[in-house]
Amino acid sequence: MSVASSSPPITALVARTESIGYLALTFAGKRLPLQVLRSAAGYYIGTFDDHDGPCSRESYEYFPSRDAAATALVTGAWMQRPYP
Repeated sequence: MSVASSSPPITALVARTESIGYLALTFAGKRLPLQVLRSAAGYYIGTFDDHDGPCSRESYEYFPSRDAAATALVTGAWMQRPYP
């Protein structure tokens, strides 16, 4: 009887280090890059799938401008949402 090995689940810190969406990977199984996106509520850090559109909102906060969100993404000055 063989036991299938699986890699441990990715952590939010590892996902951020790799600049990929933790929620997109954990809940949708998609390895997508973090980027600045916009919704009616404002700008946020999230992921986008070219075929399915927006996949996840990764940042807890919304930002007042694209520049503010981009700066937060580059500097790491944003909070990761734990759940979708």
